[in-house]
Amino acid sequence: MSVITTTEALKALCERLSKSSYVTVDTEFLRDKTYYSKLCLIQIASDDEYHAIDTLANGLDLFPFYDLMTNENVLKVFHASKQDIEILVNMAGIVPRPLFDSQIAAMVCGYGDSIGYEKLVMSICNEPLDKSTRFTDWSRRPLTERQIDYALGDVTYLRTIYKNLEAQLEKTGRGKWLEEEINELLDKDSYIIKPEFAYKRIKIRNSNRRFNAIVHKIAQWREAEAQNRNIPRNRVMRDEVLLELAAMRPTHSNALTGVRGLGSNFATSKGGDFVINAIKEALELPEDQLPQISKRPPPSQNTDPIVELLKVLLKIVCKRENVAPKLIANVEDLEKIAEYDDVDVKALKGWRYDLFGKDAIALKNGQVAFAIKEGEITVFAIDN
Repeated sequence: MSVITTTEALKALCERLSKSSYVTVDTEFLRDKTYYSKLCLIQIASDDEYHAIDTLANGLDLFPFYDLMTNENVLKVFHASKQDIEILVNMAGIVPRPLFDSQIAAMVCGYGDSIGYEKLVMSICNEPLDKSTRFTDWSRRPLTERQIDYALGDVTYLRTIYKNLEAQLEKTGRGKWLEEEINELLDKDSYIIKPEFAYKRIKIRNSNRRFNAIVHKIAQWREAEAQNRNIPRNRVMRDEVLLELAAMRPTHSNALTGVRGLGSNFATSKGGDFVINAIKEALELPEDQLPQISKRPPPSQNTDPIVELLKVLLKIVCKRENVAPKLIANVEDLEKIAEYDDVDVKALKGWRYDLFGKDAIALKNGQVAFAIKEGEITVFAIDN
């Protein structure tokens, strides 16, 4: 084990690792004061070695690591990889591939919904993790040996976890299930937040189209401002303040001084000018240019019992097949299935349909039923 602090050492390491069939990878980062995550440490391991890469070391160029992450001959193994991938997309415009996510693989293998790394280590490696340094400020230097050892545990145990899960996938023939889930993680655009779509992150409970137009415009400005200044979006403006502005619809800067949550100087700032202009533009938009609000009616009370039965069916199937329920369907999916037979949800497609979807539709149509046999609930076909 070593801590890599120079480009030359990193290049030599990545050249060695490029000959491995796989590497396990994890990152330590901070994001509480910035819009983009600040990468502080990379941990990486193969069968033969494991190292920490000090990304904050003076003069260190990460290009050899980026090359390794896109080397098609080396499988990259992460646990709960989305945040790690987002960092690499924002820093280098790359998505690691080929990719293996042990959290998703564990769901396919029946370890439960979104199982954490610590529990997975205990379940597969039968080892407790030392979490005493989990709240480390990873940007502070020097890092202690204990901190480095803690960080490296996130890739050393991952080697055993990967091999164990890979063996289970091969035994059960569920590799295609995992591949389908992994493919969704490889879309680079999904990690880039475009300001014009920033409103989608806000819980808007008002269906007034004019109100929504104002929210869209202010949210777009806020996101662009946060990105340009590299500060959290709520440091620019909190969601509740944004929604309050959309409700109040102030059209002159003096009116901003009475809005709680805005700084004392906001009314006379460039941000204040933009917000006022954005509100005016939204108020002047023709009706045909206002946002279209999709109103999905709430589930009918008549379908409530069907949803409950579908929940029971999902539990039965997942227990029988040893797969995490979240991987197949969530409550919203079940509500849609209860309303319609041909709704566009994952549970009615591919392997999910074979496993659960076809029985869900059959249950709705009175073609299967439940029975209790030897203390277990079972599903059986009904002859019509």
